[in-house]
Amino acid sequence: MRVGIGYDIHQLVEGRDLILGGLEIPYDKGLAGHSDADALLHAITDALLGAAGLGDIGEYFPDTDPKWKGADSGMMLKEAFKNVRRRGWEVENIDCNIIAQAPKLKPYKSQMEARIASLLEIETRRVNVKARTNEGLDAVGRGEAIITQAVVLLKPAP
Repeated sequence: MRVGIGYDIHQLVEGRDLILGGLEIPYDKGLAGHSDADALLHAITDALLGAAGLGDIGEYFPDTDPKWKGADSGMMLKEAFKNVRRRGWEVENIDCNIIAQAPKLKPYKSQMEARIASLLEIETRRVNVKARTNEGLDAVGRGEAIITQAVVLLKPAP
């Protein structure tokens, strides 16, 4: 078995949709980024690639490449996972944190889990999403950014 960890942080800005876990979340700000800026899917992608020993998200989807401008992070996750599968791995489980002062994400957690599971063609029970705040501390606590973390456990494919 192999373990990978992923982390991402994006600034909250006006004029963008908030995309997290493959969902559009109603909010007056969105995440700044080259792609659709789905920080949760970025952290999961990084964790998958790391667990398989395949580098990181920036090597596959560099923000300097115009090809990825506005790209759907779900498509990027699926593409990265194809490489993980080619190496003979499958997902045992994924555990994620979203650290955001606002908006409240509890109502969306199960939908995010289902979307992530669908993208990776695994059972929803293998995905866990948790939402936290930073208790008013730092840029996240001031509502200026969102942080995401993911841990992925891979096992050999049968």
